[in-house]
Amino acid sequence: MTDCPLCRPEKETVLWSDARCRVILVDDPDYAGFCRVIWQQHVKEMTDLADSDRAHFMAVVFAVEQALRESMNPDKINLASLGNQAPHLHWHVIPRFADDAHFPDPVWAPRRRPGRSRTADLPALVQRLRRNLGVVAPQD
Repeated sequence: MTDCPLCRPEKETVLWSDARCRVILVDDPDYAGFCRVIWQQHVKEMTDLADSDRAHFMAVVFAVEQALRESMNPDKINLASLGNQAPHLHWHVIPRFADDAHFPDPVWAPRRRPGRSRTADLPALVQRLRRNLGVVAPQD
């Protein structure tokens, strides 16, 4: 698909990748640490993947969730796979806090409050991702 934005990434902050998927940081000022796990090939539905690919994809989603929990200590993690606007397999992994702009509603709902500004420690997040996914950090 030539018009798929996930097939033609631009200006992504890739935190981790392999041949099958990549983890990117979503630039959202309200949601530090918001990650997206994207399948590398254009595939529309989870059941279009082979069982082993599905298992790998979800293992990466769960590793991202765990890394965010360890590095940010959120009140909740939201996992979402919608694909209505971009029918290309991807999961949103969003750390949520009771005082964020939309809590307890989804991040796509109308704002309830201004929300509190947070930052994510990206080096720590990447280190935890690599550890959770069994990847050794490159030597300096």
